[in-house]
Amino acid sequence: MSEQTSGAAVVPTASEAPPPSGSPDDRRKSGFQRFMSGSVGRNLGLVVALLLLVIVGAVTAPDTFTSVSNILTILRQASIIGVISIGMTLVIIAGGIDLSVGSVMGLASVAATIAVAQDLADQSHWIVMVLIALLVGLGAGLINGVVIAYGKVVAFMATLAMLVAARGLAEILANRRTLQIGDRGFIQALNADIIGVDILIWIFAIVAALGWVLLNRTTFGRRTVAIGGNREAARLAGINVKRHTMWLYAISGLCAGIGAVMILGRTTAGTSTHGTLYELDAIAAVVVGGTLLVGGRGTITGTVFGVLIFATLTNVFVQNNLSSSVQAVVKGIIIVIAVLLQQRFARPTGRAT
Repeated sequence: MSEQTSGAAVVPTASEAPPPSGSPDDRRKSGFQRFMSGSVGRNLGLVVALLLLVIVGAVTAPDTFTSVSNILTILRQASIIGVISIGMTLVIIAGGIDLSVGSVMGLASVAATIAVAQDLADQSHWIVMVLIALLVGLGAGLINGVVIAYGKVVAFMATLAMLVAARGLAEILANRRTLQIGDRGFIQALNADIIGVDILIWIFAIVAALGWVLLNRTTFGRRTVAIGGNREAARLAGINVKRHTMWLYAISGLCAGIGAVMILGRTTAGTSTHGTLYELDAIAAVVVGGTLLVGGRGTITGTVFGVLIFATLTNVFVQNNLSSSVQAVVKGIIIVIAVLLQQRFARPTGRAT
């Protein structure tokens, strides 16, 4: 067929289209590669990694590691960063990043414990402190979303700016002091347990379940994956990419606000230092959980396993009195291995650059 030189749109040839299912590219993949690039294979690998850590802990600290109290300690330590990681998962699946979640968490914790907020709680109910933390987190997330989606600022720079600004504002509000919580009702509620399980663990489980439903059983979740897979194709398919992006960052901010409430219950104090480097821990958990940093693929289940893997690793080091510096090195190695496995077993095709 002769080449068309007129202004009419040229229909792509078969060679220009992404290879269909069952193409030679797919057939060249081994059965193991196809299995590992599926959700079952990825989650199975995470389960195996977690079990290996549990075995190491049980062998090296048999008297304490496998006790019920220690298992609950691991889950409690994983709960706060786990909630933040759920919001981070949705943002990264859509091809974004949120570096501000730790600082937003610190700001929300301070805003909920300043004198005005605590006076309002004394006059009405401690739930006021919870609402303030959630609203501050949601508001910061919305600002991120508006700047990124409508201001067209790169997500890395926009959230980096929020990281600095939120931490600075928290220091100003707290006057660089630690603000103690005086309401005993708040402290008792956030340190309660249900059927022997800490309330913080229940909050993590509920947020993870809601995140799973949102991603896997709603149109919102399908649009999130579509935007991460190919932003321009999603826009042409009728998805309001800007508005959707804005709400994704709002959800991430809300999760940071929930994390602030949880850490207030755990420490009984608000401070601008809360959440320091939590954004890096959350990103690490999301990546280890199998979510692609370039977007288009990820699971809430994988993120939960990623959080548990790091929490268990930390506990193993603590049980064996090992250096935190060595622990940081091991974490770095795990992250690099996870990224290399992503590149080996997951090579998305047809992505927009």
